[in-house]
Amino acid sequence: MATLGIDAGSLTTKVVVMEGSNVLSCSLVHSSKNDAANAAIAEALGTAGLAREQLAAIVATGIGKTEVAQATSRATEISCDAKGINHLLPGVATLIDIGAENSRVVRCDPAGRVLEFVLNDKCAAGSGVFLDAMAKALRVPVPEMGELSLKSTQEVNITAMCVVFAESEVVSQIHRRVAKEDILSGIHKSIATRLFGMVNRVGINKEVAAVGGLARNVGVIKWLQELMGVDILVPENPEYVGAVGAALIGAKRS
Repeated sequence: MATLGIDAGSLTTKVVVMEGSNVLSCSLVHSSKNDAANAAIAEALGTAGLAREQLAAIVATGIGKTEVAQATSRATEISCDAKGINHLLPGVATLIDIGAENSRVVRCDPAGRVLEFVLNDKCAAGSGVFLDAMAKALRVPVPEMGELSLKSTQEVNITAMCVVFAESEVVSQIHRRVAKEDILSGIHKSIATRLFGMVNRVGINKEVAAVGGLARNVGVIKWLQELMGVDILVPENPEYVGAVGAALIGAKRS
């Protein structure tokens, strides 16, 4: 039977429906939407052509996992990340999940079992919330930030790790008429540096992959690769990895 994994994040809610190792459908809705979890589940089931009764399990993960009323069980974000990446990119030993409010680095064994992990602290630096705040200060859409940062020709350092102080640094750079692409490169380097510090706490074990919504940002990935000295794999849909892992855990439990 099919299983459904739902990753209820602070900004987006992701759902994946799987049967065995095959993804039947997926959906993504903004978590601010009324009844986001049920809306995402209904959309994914509709695309898969399934009814709720045809599911063997619904496993919830993410910061909002306890609020998913339809869930038959729940799993930690760390275990879902490890299970999901092992399915999508077997052999990954170091996983960097760059989420909206939380970032984490997980070290896995070849079977996708968690060996060690580290989480970011309460400050949002190194997360999507941090980047969103910088986007507003620069008036640059978040999806365009990574590509624009690659056009940088001058190094700019953003040293503050706190969102509020970093925003002040960015405003100061804007007033000095520093090019946006140079400021953006500095912002991405700041995020990557924070993540690199987390990686060093668990060690760099190849292969290395990045997941989460911010893994789509080429500026962050570029700086991470430079700091770590390794190529970083990014799955086709990095924001769905946790939901994939949840669906796979559901299949094992059912």
